[in-house]
Order: sequence, then structure tokens, then C-alpha cells
Amino acid sequence: MSANVILGVLSNAATFAAPRLVLAVILLGAITGAPSGYGSDEEGAEHAVASLLVPLEKQGYDFRADVWERELKPDVGKAVRVQMFKGNDYRVCIAVSANSGVQIEAHVLDESGKQVENKIDGKGHSLTLQVKPKSTGVYIVTIRQSGGKKIPATCALILGYK
Repeated sequence: MSANVILGVLSNAATFAAPRLVLAVILLGAITGAPSGYGSDEEGAEHAVASLLVPLEKQGYDFRADVWERELKPDVGKAVRVQMFKGNDYRVCIAVSANSGVQIEAHVLDESGKQVENKIDGKGHSLTLQVKPKSTGVYIVTIRQSGGKKIPATCALILGYK
């Protein structure tokens, strides 16, 4: 039975239309195999980091095609090397799935270990770091769990610049 048939039948029943529509949507999802939420922690992390990109793309930022994804454990952080060039304005977007209950913290360090991010937007499961490097080189993005549930969670990172 198609969704149009289900919705057509339901539109004729005015008294219980809303509950029947909810039931129809649930049944349609079960019949077609559609997921009720994100199918995995990876998809949730990708969706969370992608949601950070939309306003930045409207501001003219270009994002690299590769997305870094790794499991972030409660007791061990991650360090990611990124190449940055003097004169560019960078945004480092980092997130875990909003459904994971994990909170994260991140920083960008130069070769001497000094924090170089100018600003941090967001907190909790996603954040964006602003960096305007004073010199071209390899920088390290450090990520760790900072609160919430103490469980392994997939973390996604993507780098943008203009």
C-alpha cells in the first residue's frame, strides 16, 4: 500500500485523523525499512558536524572534502594534524552525535604547544574553533571528552577556510 493511499484514507476520517496519521507514518517506516533516527553513531556525528557547516558556507568558507572520523573514548583524547596557511581564516568544526550524551572540548595548538584558536563557538556535543594562523605550518587539533556520558563515541572533524 502506498503512502498516498494511506494518507487518502486517513483524510476522510476527520475524527481520528491525527492519531491515525502518526500510526500510518510509523507503519510506513516499518514497511519500507526507513530508520527512525540515525542508523549509527557515525551518521549522528556526521550530521552534527554538517549542521555546523551551513552558516559558515553562507559566510564564504570552503570546506575540505575529507572528514576525519574516529572513536573518542572517555579516558583517551585524540590529536589531529592539520596544515594551515598564514593569511587564511580557518574554522575547525568538531562534533559527536547529539544522541550520544557525550560532551567534548577541543583546542588548536602550534608547534610549541601553545593554544592558537581565537574563539570557540558552541559547547556540549559540537563546537567550532576559529583560527587565524600567524605562520604557515602543521597545527594540532586536540579533542577530548569533557563531560556527559562516559562512553566511546564517534567524533567527526572538518576544516574550512577563506
